Amino acid sequence: MAHWFHRNPLKATAPVSFNFYGVAGSPAANKICNDLRTTRARLLEMFTDSTCTPEIMKNASDVYFSLLQGFISSLDGTTQENKMRFIQNFKWTDTLQGNIPSAQQDAVFELVSMAFNVAVWYTKFASRLAGKENITEPEAKDVHKSLKVAAGIFKTLKEVHVPRLITPAEKGRDLEPRVMDAYIIQCQAEAQEVTIARAIELKHNASLIAALAFETANFYQKADHTLNTLEPECSSKWRKYLQLKQYFYMAYAFCYHGQTLLTSDKCGESIRSLQEAEKCYSRAEALCKEYRQTKGPGTTAKPSEQLFFLKLGALIKTTLEKCQRENGFIYFHKVPAEPPQLELKASYGLAEPVPFELPPLSEQCTPEVYATFDLTKGAKNDKAKPKEEEVKPVKEPDLKPQKDTGCVLS
Repeated sequence: MAHWFHRNPLKATAPVSFNFYGVAGSPAANKICNDLRTTRARLLEMFTDSTCTPEIMKNASDVYFSLLQGFISSLDGTTQENKMRFIQNFKWTDTLQGNIPSAQQDAVFELVSMAFNVAVWYTKFASRLAGKENITEPEAKDVHKSLKVAAGIFKTLKEVHVPRLITPAEKGRDLEPRVMDAYIIQCQAEAQEVTIARAIELKHNASLIAALAFETANFYQKADHTLNTLEPECSSKWRKYLQLKQYFYMAYAFCYHGQTLLTSDKCGESIRSLQEAEKCYSRAEALCKEYRQTKGPGTTAKPSEQLFFLKLGALIKTTLEKCQRENGFIYFHKVPAEPPQLELKASYGLAEPVPFELPPLSEQCTPEVYATFDLTKGAKNDKAKPKEEEVKPVKEPDLKPQKDTGCVLS
């Protein structure tokens, strides 16, 4: 389903040379610096390479992160900060702030910013794969896994690595808790969308589908509420997407809950549940229009044009008509004034983030090599330092829409 998911832009960064002008005092130290430069450049290329796979991305990021940790981990047997941690300045833009970069002279800032981009790449890979015509079951599993991997990266960064920064993230920047929480929750919700599509495809029990849809709608609501104190100009479009998905899956929950009630001979309650599904679906349609008209960062999804969206409207209509016929001929139940309270808990199919672990420290980064970096020898060559590099926006590949088959997997 091309254009089903909203995606914010990738972070952009200034080139980094890792030329330390006399500080690197041995061939092995110079090799580490050269390898940092080349592996960083390769990883940045992978973000915009449409042929890149999760395996290629993991290998490219592992090689760079294993070297970068040589500037973060303690290598001299003490608990003191790595002497190389604060030697290099890094510039990164943020996914919600346009091309205005943040800069910190801190290797941990580089680590969390680059890993954040890796997580964003996984969400974009999942979106691109989900947009394929006639997606296979293994591909659907890759979509599901990629979203859980992204959630795991965001979660680990927020809990473990971002707190290590000397300078905390400014309001509205990617590394502040509200933005990171929204990304984590959105990834989990989208992974559960794949599960729901699979459950519908295999005609699983209506009560399971209703429970999964209800939990997913709650995830989208939680993500939206997480962003409600951010500046509207950078968050409004993203929030409209989260809101439309919330109402779409509430419509699913009420629709399938209505089917469950009908099988339990509670026809009046079933009709009321389906009437509520109609209201939620209409609200989702309205929010789709508002979302398209709202300016803000990111690609514009087109969920209301997808068969998966349109099929739900038809399903609600036919199921409600069936319930009303049954009630007129068999049950004669009174339709309650209030919709049923959904207190649904999914026993299966909830998406948990895949734990993210950094690769082991590169074998090149030994205490002996670390000792050959001499910070006292860097100052005399200040005049030889190149001028500061500008941050250029990332040119992302276009996502070409394909024929929509109406479901996430075939």
